[in-house]
Amino acid sequence: MVFSSLEFLFLYLAASMIIYFAVPLKWRNAVLLAVSLVFYGWGEPVYVFLMIGTILIDYLCGYLTDKYKKAGRIKAARAALIAAIVSNLLLLGFFKYWNFLIDNVNALLGVSIKTVTVDLPIGISFYTFQALSYVIDVYREDAKVQKNPVSFGAYVTLFPQLIAGPIVRYQDVDDQLREREHSLVMMSSGVRTFICGFAKKVLLANSAGAVWETFRASDTVMGSWLGIIFFSFQIYFDFSGYSDMAIGLGKMLGFTFRENFYYPYTSTSITDFWRRWHISLGTWFREYVYIPLGGNRRGRARTYFNIFVVWFLTGLWHGASWNFILWGLYYCLILVIEKLFLLKALNKAPKAVARIYSLVLILFGWWLFVFDDMGAGLAFLAKMFGAAPFTSAAVNLDALSNLLLLAVLAIASTPLPKKIYYKLYEKSAAARWVGTALAVAALFVCTAYLVNSSYNPFLYFRF
Repeated sequence: MVFSSLEFLFLYLAASMIIYFAVPLKWRNAVLLAVSLVFYGWGEPVYVFLMIGTILIDYLCGYLTDKYKKAGRIKAARAALIAAIVSNLLLLGFFKYWNFLIDNVNALLGVSIKTVTVDLPIGISFYTFQALSYVIDVYREDAKVQKNPVSFGAYVTLFPQLIAGPIVRYQDVDDQLREREHSLVMMSSGVRTFICGFAKKVLLANSAGAVWETFRASDTVMGSWLGIIFFSFQIYFDFSGYSDMAIGLGKMLGFTFRENFYYPYTSTSITDFWRRWHISLGTWFREYVYIPLGGNRRGRARTYFNIFVVWFLTGLWHGASWNFILWGLYYCLILVIEKLFLLKALNKAPKAVARIYSLVLILFGWWLFVFDDMGAGLAFLAKMFGAAPFTSAAVNLDALSNLLLLAVLAIASTPLPKKIYYKLYEKSAAARWVGTALAVAALFVCTAYLVNSSYNPFLYFRF
């Protein structure tokens, strides 16, 4: 089930909210667990058992980690932690990377080991990292052990961000799982945030995606550049839209999730970009990989090695394909260069120059990201750099007809619309009523769009 569907909006969400608020506070985690399992099992019920297995393993490992730590049995506590890490990564590795490994072994050694026909469980990369953060936080004593298996299950399966994030670390919602407030203010704020994300996905991301598909097949320089630009907008509004919807749903249920995007296309460096894009993933790798490896505390050579490990894993996390690994290493190289000397120059350069530099490198990053067929990707890159006519009458017509959409996408990816909204919102009650009316209108338009659209999952569902 996807957020951007009529079934979710008018059947699942409505029923879940009615049940959730109808029961006493002490039962709400149980309701949340139940409705989240229904949400996950809607499309692939067999993988609900995998989810339940993950919950049981990590609950038990967390309990033993805490028990042994308090008893001073550090080796036993570490063994429970390692058991959690190994079991989670083995499950993730089998479902997501086994066939990729076998294909590469076959190609390298000239053998014919059979692959396994198995579907990738939706969102496994997200909920695996989320569950792991719990056991690690308990081991570090950054969070209290959760003795209630229902509450822990509700955390792992939390449907607002179960499928495509943001990755919520246990320490960030520990207190909220035990006790959280529900208010009309949070509910109304959550509804507004949800509708904003809904509009991003349905009106902006889907429109940008349709144009990308048109230009993807273009045999011109101009069409290729326009195509990758529209894909950049598609993936941003698609993923940030889902994150906004998740954050909004969380507010409706009494949870406060951290922001996952902060206008990444206004970055003045690639270092700045990765502080703004998929913030929860960057935070997870920093807290649970980079810092445990030593961070930047063990000399320059070790720092660069740690950066390499993090970005190799970041690329691999996104998918079992070489283009994702190359995408991660591409950013690793740029970040190391910026750390060596370039960042100082960018900080002194005019912001317009720094932003153009960032946007150009980001576009090449998305070129690597979108083509899992490297042959097709290289052919597309060649067209971008002149191995094709510059333009054509058809491309000129398509570009002209999508010029307004391009302008809307560009403006919407900056803080300007939000600044204008809040400036008007604080100005008068009338402006607040207008804002409410616009939100209702956006919901109506998006719903009308869905009535006539086909299935449109979020891009990050496959991760």
